[in-house]
Formats: sequence, C-alpha cells, structure tokens
Amino acid sequence: MNWLYVVGIVVFLLGLMFSIALHELGHLVPAKIFGVRVTQYMVGFGSTAWSRRKGETEYGIKWIPFGGYIRMIGMLPPRPGDDPTKVRSTATGPFQGLIESAREAAQEEVRPGDEDRVFYRKKWWQKVIIMSGGPLMNFVLAFVFFSILLVGIGLPSWAPIVSPDTSTCVIPVTEQRTDCRSGDRPTPAAQAGLKPGDRLVSFDGQKIASWDDATRLIRSHGAGAVQLGVVRDGQPMTLGVTLIAQDRPNPDDPEKIDKNVGFLGVLPTEVMEKQSMGQVVGYMGELTARVAGSLLNLPEKMVGVWHAAFSGDERDPEGPVGVVGAGRMGGEILASDLSAEKKIAIFVNLLAGFNLAIGMFNLIPLLPLDGGHIAGGLWEGVKRAYAKIMRRPEPGYVDIAKVLPLTYAIALVMMIMAGLLVYADLVNPLTLTN
Repeated sequence: MNWLYVVGIVVFLLGLMFSIALHELGHLVPAKIFGVRVTQYMVGFGSTAWSRRKGETEYGIKWIPFGGYIRMIGMLPPRPGDDPTKVRSTATGPFQGLIESAREAAQEEVRPGDEDRVFYRKKWWQKVIIMSGGPLMNFVLAFVFFSILLVGIGLPSWAPIVSPDTSTCVIPVTEQRTDCRSGDRPTPAAQAGLKPGDRLVSFDGQKIASWDDATRLIRSHGAGAVQLGVVRDGQPMTLGVTLIAQDRPNPDDPEKIDKNVGFLGVLPTEVMEKQSMGQVVGYMGELTARVAGSLLNLPEKMVGVWHAAFSGDERDPEGPVGVVGAGRMGGEILASDLSAEKKIAIFVNLLAGFNLAIGMFNLIPLLPLDGGHIAGGLWEGVKRAYAKIMRRPEPGYVDIAKVLPLTYAIALVMMIMAGLLVYADLVNPLTLTN
C-alpha cells in the first residue's frame, strides 16, 4: 500500500477529530457559561485512550474517532409530581420502565446543591443555545475551510492561456484523435505564431477577461482576419490571425455540433482562480441547499447504498458517504498524481463539506440529535409564551423522556445506516475517479 495513502487517511481522521472536538466545544462553552455541570468532555467513542480531570470536568480522547460527546447532568426531568431529589422505585409497562430507568440514570449524577445546575431547569433559550452550539461550530468550520479553499487557494478555472497540449493542426470534429498526420493543415494559431503560455487579452479591440469571453468572440466571428492581443513573458503584443470556419462541438452541449463557427485552434490552461469572500457565501449557500436536498432524500439515497453494497450497483456521487469512505478519499487524494496545490484544495474541500453535512444532519429535529433537543427547547418557549399571553400558570419543563422509546428506535436506525455505509465504503467505495 502506498504510504501516502495511509498518511492521507490519518490526516483526514485527525481533521475529523479536530472537527468533532470543536463541535463538542460548541456545546461545552455555553453549558458552562449558563451554569450546567458538565462531568465529561470526550472526543471519540469506546474505551478511553487518555483523559485528564480539570475542575469538575474530565477531558479525554477515546479510541474510536467517529464521534464525541459532553455529559451534562440532569438532561431529563424527574417524573411530574415526584420529588426531584428522589427516584421513583416502581414502573409499569416496558416503555414506562424504560423511561423511568432513564430518569433514574439522569438523577444519579445530581449531587446535593446541583439542583439549579441541571440542564432541564435552564431557561428554554439557554437550552437552545447550548444544543445549537455544536452544529454552529461545524458551520463556522465549514465557512473557514471554504474561505481557505476559495480565497486562499482558488477554484479550478479555464484561463485564456494557450495550453502546452494545444494541437498545431486542424483535426476534423468527426475524427477522434489528437495527433497530427500528413496532410493536416496548420491551425490559425500555429500560423500566427501563438506559443504555449501566451495569454489572450483582446480580440479585435474587445477585452478578453476569461476563456468564455475568448470562446464567444472567436466562434461568433466566423472566418476572417482579426487582431489578437496577447501577453507573452510579461510583454504585450498584437498578432494578426486569420480565423477559419469549422464544425465544432457546442460548449454547453458537446453532443451538439455547431456548423461553420470561427476557429483559432488553441486550448485553455487550467488555473486555480482565487475568489472573493462574497463568493464564499454564495458557494456555501449553494452547497447548503444541495445538502438539505440530500437529507430530505436520505431514505431513498440509503436504498441506493444498499444496492451498491449488495448488488454491485454504481455508487451515487451525490449519495451519502461514511467516515470510512471519506477517509479512503483522503488517502486517494494524497496518493494521486495531482499537484500539491490541488491535493490541498481537494482535502480542504472534503473537510469543509464534511463539517457542513455534520452540522446540517445534527439539526434534524429528532432525538438523539441536537436538533431534537433544540426542538424541545423551542417548544418549551412557545408553551411559556402562550401561557404568559393567556395569563395561565407557567407550564412545566418539556419532558423529552416521554419520547425515549422513539429516540432509541431512531438511534437503532442510525446505527444500522452507519453500519451499512461502513460496509458499502469497504466493498464498493465512492472514489475520486467514479
């Protein structure tokens, strides 16, 4: 196995753990600010690899780097009507017993004097802020990574610079070849003396700012003589070029052939074009909409993953990818023949997209996700506002313990989905090439 492949996987996992650590920090900081007692801050799952206690909180790293958590006391309120300092000893029915066991476990960590430091007793807006902190941190990380990508590195773009791969002869569109043969006539660009590295800056006095500008001006002109402004080795010059008419593929639809369009005979050069901060917002907004659409279609997407895993169907490039699959992509990136700049760009984009997806997934208003707790806090705020307007007694805390059976069912479905993704990422991975 290529050592760069292994390094890529390790680097991605470190980036993932960094993202998880900041996600949990987004919960930890407001929880401590609002006085909730936090007993644990852990990155990872499974047995503890390292930990250290500072004050009332144990900070640590676990061996399985696929998640993390903070443990806040009093996540569940006691049963309505019960003494909050005592645990109800009996329960009837399997679901009721499950709920009461969870309440009992939640109360075990509450020490004398902690009554006002439990999570459930905090104001509704404080609960919302605490539980929103994690996804918000993911969005901040995604924005930072996308800013590094777009503003610091740039996005691949075709520039009006003559590529070294430019052919010097006219090859008919009907012939699938790139080599020049005897009898092929030279291109107008070759006849005019254009060289690789020349930047096209004007066309008969009209400015060329992009490859799209060059394509539009050349094709719409048709056959005939033009004055082509270029910059060669930093020096501007003007070349006289006689365009010819050729049948060429349509730029927007390669299957369609445009008849007798102007033809110069140059290929563009791919460059990393840096963007503005405003474009970062638009880029992230577009991806957010795409991720939201994917989440809405997640059940359908998971069916596709099932068929890819067990029937050998092709993986959907727009479908979900697990941590194992993303890690393999990280290895593939570093082991590829791409330039160092492009490797960094793709890696940063991978981490940015992962943080965006994690943040949005956690906002789904279902327990045990953060969005379920946020929804509970918002509902509590609505109930209290309604009671205040109607001059009714203040309602009690929203009791999320009542939906624990549904929570466990959803958690089971999520574990099955995670297992399916791991299996699919092992037997039929989504790679950069497919």
